[in-house]
Formats: sequence, structure tokens, C-alpha cells
Amino acid sequence: MERYNVSFAGAGKVAGALCKAIYQSGSSIQKIVSRNESNGRQLSDSCKAQWCSDLIYPESTEIIIVAVPDHTLENVLNNIKCGKKTLVVHTAGSLGIDLFPFHIKQKGVFYPLQTFSQGRDIAFTDLPFLLEASDNHSNEILKNLAESIGGKVYFVDNEHRRMLHLAAVFVNNFTNHMLRTGNEIASRAGFSPEVLKPLINETISKALDIGPENSQTGPAIRNDLNIIEKHLDLLSFSPEMQNMYREITRSIITYYKRSDS
Repeated sequence: MERYNVSFAGAGKVAGALCKAIYQSGSSIQKIVSRNESNGRQLSDSCKAQWCSDLIYPESTEIIIVAVPDHTLENVLNNIKCGKKTLVVHTAGSLGIDLFPFHIKQKGVFYPLQTFSQGRDIAFTDLPFLLEASDNHSNEILKNLAESIGGKVYFVDNEHRRMLHLAAVFVNNFTNHMLRTGNEIASRAGFSPEVLKPLINETISKALDIGPENSQTGPAIRNDLNIIEKHLDLLSFSPEMQNMYREITRSIITYYKRSDS
């Protein structure tokens, strides 16, 4: 299996998870560049790399992975100084290779389709990596790198990767918000959110086993207007939650009416 000299721009959640996995796979981590010295030094110490705040990389670096917030990405890419043959990639799901400045010739996207949080270990085995690069040689390098940490490789253009990123927002970010909202309502009823855990586990398990479209239950799919109105009354303490309930209920009713027709 190929081994590479890899450096990073960024020392946050995504950079940390990727850095540790790549280091454990046998590749060398040369340099961690980050504005936050504490995070940067902690990460660099864990993989025997150098920490620095300047975006200047040695000629020996073969791959630079830029894992920074989307709103800072363009500025970071514009300020990177590296060897002409260095492959520079970013990890943003909704941005493409058109963001790279002219002076970076070998470039790409190395997007892991996963959620990353501080203090949680991520298993990379069979984790989807959505890859795109400026040339075939760079594609091969990214494929080797993703597979070296157990990833499952997909070559995806910017348009389709952005759609998958949008799908991820629905299944992850929106789902988390629904769970948080449910916890708040349970607390108002005087219960710990723990009471919802068996339901949450079965909901996710069933959706993965038979598909979410076959798993739907509740008043919306039955079009039970009596229960729906009672729920809306219970939510009178929060117009925001009422609107959320109303819109999602309407969406469920519409979807299953369309499916039955």
C-alpha cells in the first residue's frame, strides 16, 4: 500500500480525525498549520509532526489536506506556499476545485461523508470518500490515500457532491435538530430525554433495515386531523415549534398521498 508525506492546514475536528487515521495507516505527517497553537501542537505531537502558523510547506510534502471552515477556505488556499508537484486538497462537501488559485496545479477534493465531533473516534472502514481531482494522477493518489484508511471511494463531480452534501444535512443536521426538539418537549412533560432513547434506536434501526419510506407511522401518515390539532395546541408555548410541526406534517401527508396515487 502506498505511503505519503502528508501535511495539514487546520487542526479542528475533521483535520484531527483524518490526521490520526492517516498517521496510523503508515503515512508520515510532516506539518500541521493552524491559527490555534494549542490545538495545532496537540495534534502535531500526536503524530510526530511540526506545528506552525505559516502556510509554508516543505518541498517533500506530497499531499496537503486543507480542513478549515468553508468561509475561510478560499483565503487559506490563496496563501498556501508549497512545491509545484504537491497535491493540495480540501475537505468541503459543497465547494469544488474551481476555488483553487492558479498557482496550485495539482488540486482536488477529499470529502469524507461523515459527521465529526470532538472526543469521538470515527471508524473509517467503508466510510464514503467523495473524491475529485484536477488530473488522473491526482485521482489515483487520493484513491490510494482514502483506501489506506479503510475508506470506500467514489469519484464525484462538484454538482453531485453538493447534492450528497445537501442529503447529509437532512439526515444528520436536521435529524439532530428534531431530536433536540423532542428532548425539550419531553423535559416540559417532566421526563428525562432518556425516556426517548428506545424509540430513537428503533426508529433509526428500522429506517436502515427497511427504508424510511416504509417505516413511517404516526398521525400524519394516517391524516388524523384530530390528533394533529391537539398536538398543535400543546405546542402553543412555541410558535416556532408549531410551524415546524405543521410544515413537516404537511410534507408527510403530501408525500404519502402522492405515493398512494
